[in-house]
Amino acid sequence: MRLGGWSTRHRKTAIIGWLLFVVVVAVVGGMSGSRQMTNSENGTGDSARAEKILEDAGLQTPAGEMVMLRGDRPDGWKDAARDLTARLERTGEAVRIQPPVRSESGREALISFEMKGDPDTAGKRVEPVVEAVKKTESAHRGIAVYEFGDATAQHRLDDMLTNDFKKAELTAVPLALGILLVVFGALVAALLPVLLAVTACVGTFGLLALVSHKLPMFDSTTSVMFLVGLAVGVDYSLFYLRRERDERAAGRDAGTALRIAAATSGRAVLISGVTVMLAMSGMFLSGLLLFHGFAVATILVVLMAMLGSVTVLPAMLSWLGDRIDAGRVPLRGRRRRKGVHSSGGVTVRLMRPVLAKPKLFAVVSGVLLLVLSAPALGMKTEQLGMDKQFGSDAPITVAYQEITGSFPGGPAPAEVVLRSDEIASPRFEAAVADFKKELVASGRFGRTVDVEAHRTKGVARIEVPLAGNGQDATSRRALDTLRDELVPKILGPVSDQAYVTGELAGSRDFNDQLKTDIAPVFLFIAAVTFVLMLLCFRSLPIALVSILLNLLSVGAAYGTMTAVFQHGWGAELLGMEPAGAIESWMPLFVLVILFGLSMDYHVFVVSRIREAHERGFATRDAIREGIRTTAGSVTGAATIMVAVFAVFALLRMQDMQQMGVGLAVAVLVDATLVRMVLLPSVMALLGERNWYLPRALRWLPNLDHGEEPVERPRPPLVGADR
Repeated sequence: MRLGGWSTRHRKTAIIGWLLFVVVVAVVGGMSGSRQMTNSENGTGDSARAEKILEDAGLQTPAGEMVMLRGDRPDGWKDAARDLTARLERTGEAVRIQPPVRSESGREALISFEMKGDPDTAGKRVEPVVEAVKKTESAHRGIAVYEFGDATAQHRLDDMLTNDFKKAELTAVPLALGILLVVFGALVAALLPVLLAVTACVGTFGLLALVSHKLPMFDSTTSVMFLVGLAVGVDYSLFYLRRERDERAAGRDAGTALRIAAATSGRAVLISGVTVMLAMSGMFLSGLLLFHGFAVATILVVLMAMLGSVTVLPAMLSWLGDRIDAGRVPLRGRRRRKGVHSSGGVTVRLMRPVLAKPKLFAVVSGVLLLVLSAPALGMKTEQLGMDKQFGSDAPITVAYQEITGSFPGGPAPAEVVLRSDEIASPRFEAAVADFKKELVASGRFGRTVDVEAHRTKGVARIEVPLAGNGQDATSRRALDTLRDELVPKILGPVSDQAYVTGELAGSRDFNDQLKTDIAPVFLFIAAVTFVLMLLCFRSLPIALVSILLNLLSVGAAYGTMTAVFQHGWGAELLGMEPAGAIESWMPLFVLVILFGLSMDYHVFVVSRIREAHERGFATRDAIREGIRTTAGSVTGAATIMVAVFAVFALLRMQDMQQMGVGLAVAVLVDATLVRMVLLPSVMALLGERNWYLPRALRWLPNLDHGEEPVERPRPPLVGADR
């Protein structure tokens, strides 16, 4: 491949140019800063329209906080409530402190207030308020105090994300390095893929910061980028480096080994990378800006990893020469010296029964994958609130549940946002009064309705507590009543625009948009995968099989996530807690990521099978040879991906756990059951039909997959296709 040849001839230019580029974009990106999505940009539907009205008016939804006091007798909280109010006022951070609202039992009181200033930075300023609440509880025996709100949740979330992602990054990199040490048996060979992957991620961090000024990013976008970048970057380098070392072990000189690696693995890296990037671009078809950010982040990091693997890596290999084996691991190094470099001992033994009885293994593996996918039929999705994200034992979750139990709808109220020229008119005030009466009469809403009118801006905001816990069927019925009946009927006639937002409304709008998005996104990535496989292998059956195998891998991921995190099957064994639902953005994200990442193994395995077939092997022998020669690389690459994803599964955030478990299981299943059992058994059943191309498509270019100038001796055929 020309890129590899250029890199080996211009080693200094390739290596120094790469490092300079990474440093420059990282520094420039860091200096420019990054822009996060606003509430309206992160939403869709009526909830996003409501947030846009507030943003256009220069109004930000304040960071609301609430503290519940519980005494051991009715009204036993009154002294503590007075003390707390005074302490909150002295912090200088709490404003609009409301009088205590008494519960039906009289044992609880709820004090609501707002954080002063920018709600986006409230989490950084909430510490004095938290201290005031703690001191109040300490000063009044027999009084239990629970605090929940936007600022406290943001504060705890920031701490958790900072600590968790730092731990993930510090764990994932050494873990990948350790696995590569086992794969290659030499420290330098193990370090090279990790360093390339890390520099690709560092460069992408800088690029994303620059891009964010045009396309704002979600909080988790950089974490997702690092997750994909580390896994893909290491894998691409591993495949390339493994092929070069295989050729050296087979007796090639350094130049020939590099040329063959460039012509085979280098080409496969490009095909795989382009496939992944095109699959990721399917997220642009979503109506959610969140996925546009995910698309840009993953495309950029895959592009960086791909370019590094086909330019910098061959330059480094050419420069290092035999020094690539420096720092040998004793036992592994001894095996290398003896020439035991070919992979696939266990795999070769597995291939015998698979190829002897392909129909049986195809049926059994297919049924197993369908069983793994079955729980996904009952998948329920929602935007997980902070209570579900943190886990039931977290103090903030306990506070949320306690407050919701005594004051339904309090922590997660609906919010009606109106734009009207009549905000200051008696007609509007009368409509609001009628609205409040109807809320009480319906019995589906809380008692504390807060109205905030901005007459000069022509905007009003009304907070309406929903009955239930904010997510259950009772709350959903209340939201329907609000959106479909009360707001249009009573407030519609006195406003130009009236929309309902809030946690539940936003979650519902988000889910509705995702249901609309998933079909066109799936059709796009399926079509892209089909066309690329058709171009790559000039085979209609292989293109169709590629789609089917990817769907089974995605189904296994969906089924596992649903079983563990929705139904709780095996969650305790894994040390995790089910949330009762899957995070809304997870299914579409996992679909796209897995369709892209699955191509890594598929392209490399099928490329080697086709390469063997074009050298004259019968199809079953080509399958055996292709699987044998890629087994070590696929096993190593899959182990690294599973390990990296598993690190994210160990984080405390529920959505990160779901993503980590789903991707880890899917990659494990894909690299073992799918690529090592189902793929060879299906290809064995197809026989020479694997290479069928309709006459109408024979104009397609013939992309070479093998090392043309040098042929290996062909091993004797074990069996022929029938």
